[in-house]
Amino acid sequence: MLGGVQIPHHLGLVGHSDADVVLHAISDAILGAAALGDIGRHFPDNNPQYKNISSLILLKKVVGVLQEHGYCICQVDTVIIAEQPQLWPFIPKMRERIADALELGVSAVSLKAKTNEGLGQIGAQKAVAAYAVATIKHA
Repeated sequence: MLGGVQIPHHLGLVGHSDADVVLHAISDAILGAAALGDIGRHFPDNNPQYKNISSLILLKKVVGVLQEHGYCICQVDTVIIAEQPQLWPFIPKMRERIADALELGVSAVSLKAKTNEGLGQIGAQKAVAAYAVATIKHA
């Protein structure tokens, strides 16, 4: 799972939840923008309730936490770094899923995919990374 979309590939990601690094990065960016910690604090991996949970559900819960603290999300910008597979065909659907979870229009969700040019663990197809920034404001 990347960006809430099942990506067909012979390799997958391992994690306590569905391991969607894109949604985890966005969740952390949103929580961080409001100085509310990170997803590990809100949804610890030692809590069986979150085992194999969809990261889309966690992202929606993050939106709720943000709203409880009087904030709303303006936009998010995310970069996925993965050597394979090519992600550009999946980006429109990812943007739609993310926008829906964040209660935003698709135009407020930026998503880009890059490779690591064969370098390091990402270049060796042993890892995927995602980095996100979010802008928020008081509701």
